[in-house]
Order: sequence, then C-alpha cells, then structure tokens
Amino acid sequence: MHETRCPGRPRFVALLALVLALVVPAASAAETTWEIRGRGWGHGIGMSQWGAFGYAKKGSSWKKILRHYYRHTTIGPSGGGEIRVLLESGGDSLEFSEATNACGTALDPGKTYSALRDGDSVRLRGPEGQDLGGCGESLQASGGEAVRLVGEGVYRGSLVFVPRDGGLYAINPVPLEAYLRGVVPNEMPADWPAQALRAQAVAARSYALATADGGLFDAYDDTRSQVYGGLSSETQATNQAVEATSGKVVKHNGKVATTFFFSTSGGRTESIENSFVGSDPQPYLKSVKDPFDTASPYHRWKETFSQSEIEARLGDLVQGSLQAIQVTRRGRSPRIVSAKVVGSGGTTEASGPTLQARLGLRSTWAFFDKRG
Repeated sequence: MHETRCPGRPRFVALLALVLALVVPAASAAETTWEIRGRGWGHGIGMSQWGAFGYAKKGSSWKKILRHYYRHTTIGPSGGGEIRVLLESGGDSLEFSEATNACGTALDPGKTYSALRDGDSVRLRGPEGQDLGGCGESLQASGGEAVRLVGEGVYRGSLVFVPRDGGLYAINPVPLEAYLRGVVPNEMPADWPAQALRAQAVAARSYALATADGGLFDAYDDTRSQVYGGLSSETQATNQAVEATSGKVVKHNGKVATTFFFSTSGGRTESIENSFVGSDPQPYLKSVKDPFDTASPYHRWKETFSQSEIEARLGDLVQGSLQAIQVTRRGRSPRIVSAKVVGSGGTTEASGPTLQARLGLRSTWAFFDKRG
C-alpha cells in the first residue's frame, strides 16, 4: 500500500498534544458545577397556598382545607379587635391627605398636610408649609372612609404619627376585618377559587390576632408579618372571602392558633421545629402530606452554580475550597435541618435555613450534586 507522507506532520502533532495537555486540566477545573434540586417555596410550616388552591379545585371547603393543614384545631369566634400596622418609619416629616381632622383641627381632604417630628413630639404643617400647632406625643389624622399616606397608599381607619428612634413612625390603627381586606389580595391571587380565598382569610385573621404583641404596633405591612396594601389593594373577590368568614379563626385548646402559611410545599409540609430550627413543637404545626400543590411553578426547581459562585455565596462557611455539602439531618418533608460544609481546610456546621439564605434558595428542601 502506498502512503503519502507529510514532512511537517510529526512536529505539528507533537505541538498540538502539548497544547492540549496544558489546556484540558484548566478547562476541567473550570467546569466544576453544583446542581441543587429542590421543591417548594417558603418555610414549609402550616398552610401551603398552592396546596389550598389544589384542594379547592378538588372541591374541598375552606374548613376542610384548614383542618388538613392545622391538625387538632377547631374553628371558633375571634372576638373582633383592632390591628395597628406600621406603614413607614424614619425621616423627620411624613405627608398625608384625604383627612378631615388632625390634632383637633379641621382639614381640607383635598389638600396635603405634613406631620413633623419636633423632638419627642409632633407638629402639624399645612399645605403651604404653615405651622398649624403642636399635637403632643402623637398626631392622629382621620377622615371619612380612608386616609392617604403619601407615597404608600390609601388606608381605612386613621393614621397615627409617633416620634421614635430619631424619626417618625406612621401607624394605621384599623378594625380587624378592614385590615384583612387589605391583606388577603396581597397574600393570594384574587382570581383563585373562593374556598381557597376563604381559607386564606381565616388563616390571616388568626395569624394577625395570635402575633399581636401589645407594643407600639401589632404588625408590619410586609412579609415580616403579612403583606398589607390597605384600601388601595382591595378586590371584590377577596372582600367577599373576608365577609363570608367574618369573625372566624383557627383555635387550639381554646386559644387562637399561630397559623403560619407559605407558597408551595413541594408535596409535604414541615413540622415547625424542623423549619424554624430550635422552635418548640406544636401539635397543629406538624408535617402533613400535600398532594395537590403540583400546579405551582415551584413544586420542583433546580439551581446551578459554578464552583466560584457557590463558594462566594457560602462565604465564611467554606474553609479552603468547597468539597461537599453533607446533610446530617432532614425533617419529614425532607427539608434540611442541619448540614456540614466540607472544605479542603476544614468543616463548618450550618442549619438548613442558613444554607437557604446564603444560596438564595426557595426552600430548604434541597439536594446537592457536585459535577465535574
């Protein structure tokens, strides 16, 4: 057999082999990735909102939905009440409108006024900046159906301005049922089934009463308590859900239950002591199967990080180069309770919620897979 030879080919092949030998190891190291597979969104305690959606779609009533998520409980009367919501804090001056009275002074509801911090007291300023007098330790502005806090929204009840921490707090004291009208549409989509909205209304009513601590205010207007948008965010469907369940709360042993709720369970909720690590167990906040939250876009999810990305996010939890994340204890769901972050320079212990926060995960229901 005749073979045509190329005089330069051996040298070229040798050079190519040398280049590949230098490049391939670096490329291989750069391709190390961490795939995190998980389920659910939120802390996993109590009622799964997407699960409630699924149960309502299957024909369950709001009472049956609540009994499923909060075991060993009953539905009883709330006794009404008022919720004081913190809307704003900081700054020396806050503006409001649509009020007819403040500090004993008649106001024009079509004009904007200001509450001004004056040391440990509050003064009222008019639309042109004129001083309308001192109001003492607090300024209360009230109107007809509602009052507007400029830059925030329109709220039923009144607005109270109190000097604290070098600035002003704007607090909205509002009847419980009116408060719920501003919560339910911000915690659950208004176009969801009526029974799911009713379950949300009762859970929100119960949570508000159970967590009110009797301090300067009872609740924040964000996820630290419940998201509250006031009159500006009300809808017909969610108002009907509040009215249909008026005065109803979840009770355990005669007391209003702390009815935690969250977005998506991934198929099972979690016991409170395994999610809020270190909390006391509660008979009505136990892990339960949640078969109908599959409609949620977060029923299953996946995140991928490069080696450098995951090390940067974990920060001081990593000693040296990250080698593995070893889960040492899971809950029933199985959300992570505790884990070890194994680095080339040592091992650090971390809770599931800490890993979730550092990595920005939707929940602690997570499994780690190092690739490359």
